[in-house]
Amino acid sequence: MTNGIENTCMPTRSNIDERFEFGRNWMKFIRLIDERRVGLAKASLQGMLGLDNLAGMTFLDIGCGSGLFSLAARGLGAQVHSFDFDDQSVACTRRLKQDFCPEDLMWTIAQGSALDRGYLEALGPYDIVYSWGVLHHTGQMWDACRNAASRVKPGGRLFIAIYNDQGRKSRTWLRVKQMYNRLPTGLRWLVLYPAFVRLWLPTTLRDAMGGHPFRTWRQYEQESTRGMSPWRDVVDWVGGLPFEVASPERIIFFHKRLGFDLVNMKTVSGGHGCNEYVFRRISA
Repeated sequence: MTNGIENTCMPTRSNIDERFEFGRNWMKFIRLIDERRVGLAKASLQGMLGLDNLAGMTFLDIGCGSGLFSLAARGLGAQVHSFDFDDQSVACTRRLKQDFCPEDLMWTIAQGSALDRGYLEALGPYDIVYSWGVLHHTGQMWDACRNAASRVKPGGRLFIAIYNDQGRKSRTWLRVKQMYNRLPTGLRWLVLYPAFVRLWLPTTLRDAMGGHPFRTWRQYEQESTRGMSPWRDVVDWVGGLPFEVASPERIIFFHKRLGFDLVNMKTVSGGHGCNEYVFRRISA
């Protein structure tokens, strides 16, 4: 059954044939993950969660992607379970574990879906449930949000990131993403290159006019807490289907009704990209 909150966002389903291969994109990036990037990921978790370490805690990574934040959580002391719908993302995460901690029995990895309630229920509750930039790519975002929230222990934390609702601009980006995914692989540059110019040209020009050519690009390479390179991030953004969005108000209200209080938030100030939320479960 749906309600007013679910109905206020963009259409909740995209054709499965238009699903972007997120894991394939991660496969092309994973070789760049090093100790510095792992350190940035750890700092990101510590800052948003308000915790110095995760020792003695359980951590569920829904839609683990490259596995970078699962590795970061494990490095902070948590017992980690990672899963992803995309088999190449699962392979990325397993490769990362093999590279950094191959014999670690406190980190398990599997294939699964945020929409598979039976799979999630079998996992049990967790101290921290983490899903960054994933739930809006399921095609059924509100169901995925509800499923993720159901895995948080009373008193535990839910850390999610959801695309910001920009109204007309978001609808335009949805059309761009649909065009990209409908093109044969060899012709997708026809959409990707103009989108890249749209996303990076204003910033590049501003840096040049300020006497610091490509400063933002270099900083992105060096300081991105997500682990993405600028180019891989653009590919992920332009290709990312299914695609849904929500305003901070809708996300906060939705989770409040599920028994959660907001304890931290970082927004994109009305721009495109993900707003980040950390909730604490105050009731079962």
